[in-house]
This record gives sequence, structure tokens and C-alpha cells, in this order.
Amino acid sequence: MHPLIHDWNDIGAAKPSVVMLDDETLRDGLQSPSVRCPTIEEKLRILHLIDRLGIDTADIGLPGAGPHVVRDVERLAREIVDQRLHVKANCAARTVIADIRPIAEISQRVGLPIECCAFIGSSPIRQYAEGWTLDQLLRLTEDAVAFAVKEGLPVMYVTEDTTRADPETLRRLYSTAIRAGAARVCVADTVGHATPAGAAAVVRFIAGVVEECGGGVGIDWHGHRDRDVAVTNTIAALEAGATRLHGAAIGIGERVGNTPMDTLLVNLVLMGYLDRNLDGLTEYCEAVSSATGVPIPANYPIVGRDAFRTATGVHAAAVIKAYRKKDAELLDAVYSGVPAALVGREQEVDVGPMSGRSNVVFWLEKRGYAATDEVVDRIFAKAKASACVLTEEEILAEIRET
Repeated sequence: MHPLIHDWNDIGAAKPSVVMLDDETLRDGLQSPSVRCPTIEEKLRILHLIDRLGIDTADIGLPGAGPHVVRDVERLAREIVDQRLHVKANCAARTVIADIRPIAEISQRVGLPIECCAFIGSSPIRQYAEGWTLDQLLRLTEDAVAFAVKEGLPVMYVTEDTTRADPETLRRLYSTAIRAGAARVCVADTVGHATPAGAAAVVRFIAGVVEECGGGVGIDWHGHRDRDVAVTNTIAALEAGATRLHGAAIGIGERVGNTPMDTLLVNLVLMGYLDRNLDGLTEYCEAVSSATGVPIPANYPIVGRDAFRTATGVHAAAVIKAYRKKDAELLDAVYSGVPAALVGREQEVDVGPMSGRSNVVFWLEKRGYAATDEVVDRIFAKAKASACVLTEEEILAEIRET
């Protein structure tokens, strides 16, 4: 944080002692109806980028979905072993033995511990729609978790739609899973229903259930973006007691997607919750975008094309003045809430209809061109007559004409 910035965000903020991350890009992320399923080569590249970012665990698939998923999951697991990656593997499974068995078999063949993330619906609305009874859910939970533990798999027990489930149902489900041997439990905002207050409340409630069962069980938070508060909810869950947070690159996933891992990472670093090198963040997002066919909008935070660009005269003037002071940190902070250098980028000044002459001068000098009155006047006139920011080719054409 630049010394000239008074950071109100630090007032009364309590720093969590444990912050871990779980990347859902290669599983829940691929449930988006708009994605193209990546090739195994693309998945391997994404796995390496996840590892490079220091993300603790990655969901590498749901083997119960069929042989094609089993094949990819095993290949990804072998890559972790062969390349000695630091990221740990987990796999999703319905809370049924048929889904858990292939995870155990892959783990044994590869020689890699794979966390089993066993999920089951919990909310009354889901129970009613599916025709389930709570007794059925409890029986499935106990049988599945016990089987996974017997097979030597660490288990994270996930209740789908936790944020719309009643307290007594949640207490009984989580207590059953913990008694059966679950090492972690996951609170899932499956349909993006939660607000920050709700996220904190449900995590605190589950933390109480964990303590009632003797403690020692980690709590995960898995959020979705339906109300566009996923990052805020995730941070609220962290501050309420969750110790591992889920997300996916560029927020891909079911419906409008998961918590964006990229934006979450930047916020955790800026808030002092993590100390992390994020130079690889743009490459990670662009690799996932290319592999899945999901474009990164120009105004997407942090890695979008416009994240650190300005063409507005007043804004650009401040950036330019900071540049002339030869203070890199000032330049990166004077009109930006996120330092571009944090993610290996830099502040950019463009020329458009809302620009001042200083934009033109800066653009030319930054690229080694003489900012003569004739050149500046010509480009400035072109910008004022344009409906949008001038492209580099358009500016160069005006220089050539001059």
C-alpha cells in the first residue's frame, strides 16, 4: 500500500491464521453450459499454472461420470506425481459408493492420496423436488464416508445448497459425516443465494457443529456468482472461520459460475491474508479462456484488457503526472485500486474522444516519438472526432501523414 493512502479497510480487520485455496476450474468450472471441454494437454497446462500460483488443492474431475473422466483424472494425478507438483488433488463424487470407488482405484494405481469430495443435497426445497427423506440422506452419508475412509481416502463432506438448508438438517448431516470420518466439511452456496452476512452466519453455525463433534475438522466455503457477491461472500466466510476457499479461473462454472479464483487471489493478497507472487495470474486466466472458449470481457477485473487502461483526460493527467515524478508505486496507485505490477501488468494511457492533449503527448513520448505541436494537434483532432479510443494503427497513420 502506498504511504499516501489511508487504508480504511484495515480498521477493525482480523487476519485469519489459515487461508487455503481449492481450484474448481477443471471440474465445477467445466459444468458451465457454454464451455468447450479442454483437451488433456490443455488440462495439464492449466494444472501447472494452478501449481505455479501456489493454490493448495485442485479438483481434477468426477470419475463417477464415466471412463473418459477416469482417464483424464488418472493422467492429471500422474502428472502431479511425475512432475512433483506441490498442488494436492481432490475429486468430486456423489455420496454413493459407486462414485467413490473409482477415486480409490485411481489413487491406488497412481500412488497419490486423492481427497474425496462427497456431495449430497441438503435443503428442504431440494429434498422435496427429489423425493428424498432426511433418513435416506443420513444413511447415504454414513455409508459413503465410511467406505471412502476405509479405502484410505481423506474425505471432505459437502452439503449442496447449504445456504438454504435449516439448522437441524445441517447439524444431523454434518455430525453423521464427521462421526463417519470426514476430515473436512464444505459449506456450499450452490445457487448463489447467500449474502455476506448469511455466508458468515452459516459458517459460524457449522463451526459450532464441528466443535460439538470434538473439533479438528476443517471448513471449506464453495460459492457461486448468481447475485454477483461471490468474492465478498467468500471473504466473509473466511473471516467467520472457513479455512479453505473454492474458486475457478475467470469465474467459470454452473450457470453464471463460481467465485473467480483470480479476483479472490488478488483481494486476499491486497488484504494481507496471503503473501503470494501473482505474476502468473494473467497467463492462468488466458489459458483457461483459450481452452474453454469462454472470452475474458474487456472490463473484467485484474486481467481484462481495460483493467489498467484509461483514456479520460482528468484520470490520465494524474497518471501522467505520477509518471513524470519517476515514482513507480505512485504511478500504479494514483488512479488504480489494484497495483498493475502485482499481476505483471502496467498502467496504460490511451487517446480517445474524452482525452486531453496530455494523453497524446504521453502516448508519443512513451513510445519514443517526438511530440511536436503539429503531430499532437493532428492526433488530438482525430481523437475528438472519433467515437472510440484510437487504435495504435490509427495514431501511427496520423504520424506518417504528418
